Amino acid sequence: MKRTIKEVEELSGKKVLLRADFNVPLDENTNAILDTTRITEELPTIQYLVDAGAKLIVCSHLGRPNGVEEKYSLKPVADELAKHFEGKVTFCPVTIGTEAKKMVRKLKDGEILVLENVRFDEREEANDPKFAKELASLAEFYVNDAFGTAHRKHASTYGVAEILPSAIGFLIEKELSVIENAYTNPKRPFVAVLGGAKVKDKINVIKKLIDVADTVLIGGGMAFTFLAAQGKNIGDSLFAEENLNDAKNILKLAEKKGKKLLLPIDNVALENNKVYKVLEMHEGMEGLDIGPKTVKMFIKEIKKAGQIVWNGPVGKYEDKRFAKGTNKIAKAIAKSKAFSIIGGGDSISAINACGCAEQIDHLSTGGGASLKLMEGSSLPAVDIIGKVKKLKVANSKKKSSAKSKKAPAKTKCKKEKVEE
Repeated sequence: MKRTIKEVEELSGKKVLLRADFNVPLDENTNAILDTTRITEELPTIQYLVDAGAKLIVCSHLGRPNGVEEKYSLKPVADELAKHFEGKVTFCPVTIGTEAKKMVRKLKDGEILVLENVRFDEREEANDPKFAKELASLAEFYVNDAFGTAHRKHASTYGVAEILPSAIGFLIEKELSVIENAYTNPKRPFVAVLGGAKVKDKINVIKKLIDVADTVLIGGGMAFTFLAAQGKNIGDSLFAEENLNDAKNILKLAEKKGKKLLLPIDNVALENNKVYKVLEMHEGMEGLDIGPKTVKMFIKEIKKAGQIVWNGPVGKYEDKRFAKGTNKIAKAIAKSKAFSIIGGGDSISAINACGCAEQIDHLSTGGGASLKLMEGSSLPAVDIIGKVKKLKVANSKKKSSAKSKKAPAKTKCKKEKVEE
């Protein structure tokens, strides 16, 4: 595990740059925050740093702005944080430069300055060294707690850590611990549910799961490439021809290793704008959800599970006509006694929509980062942590000078889909 903020001394009076993930959903008309989950998830780390007496500088992205776009401003986030840290939060209308440095100099110990959206500068996503240097110049220490972007090599997630001494926050620590433990010490039977549209995004994940899981259930648009690999008629359903051989190899691998890999046996299909429940599809039909027989088959496996990992809807969830399969899977996982981990915006939205979030053991804040961990890949923004060492690192037996704050053991809270 990477160095955490609890292992670092001498934070009192230090200027600390915290990279958070405040990519929250906003109302298109009022710009009000629709779901504050990503803010509340960050509160334990912020509270710890405030209690430690740090002069805290917070940065994040929000959406995919094209240059400076007011609708993606982090001002609403700063206002929300101010509710939790009354009288301690100030908003900076820029990210770097003279004004930002001037506002940082005014910070007192335990106060918070929220910088404007880092993606307002195109150099952020390019990991431009000059931009990273400017951002790093605001602080003396760096903390990354943005799990949702930990798989990205951006200036605020990677470049700054090449310049400043660094550590991870409580949120990343928790995500790494839960997900890695699920794969190294899984509760059996381990059932994985994978959905979504793109096969190529999950080829490596499925290969990994064939090794560690007992049963893999595949739905969503990606299932049709596997069905085509079995010689099934998929009509006009989504099909990734470039991944057909990958699908065939995975099916062979599952058979060789004696693992269950279950695909839909019926589908809800669309033809001439009419919805049908079919066992087989013909030309002109497009499969957009798993059918009732498949739902029953999948739930049977879910009920037997000791651990469940779910990533991706099993149908075109955004269309209510094809959301039934995903909703039933969500409810089944919530009712299950298995240890459950859910990642991916649509899967979490489904859990939220059926009011089952409180029954899930871990809702991951990062879809892309979760997938990378699931496939056994490293996260660049985590790997770089600790490369620069200047501040004193506390002895593991020595108590930190900051007040002790425990990161929550599990997360059970409302989530909504957000764009990354």
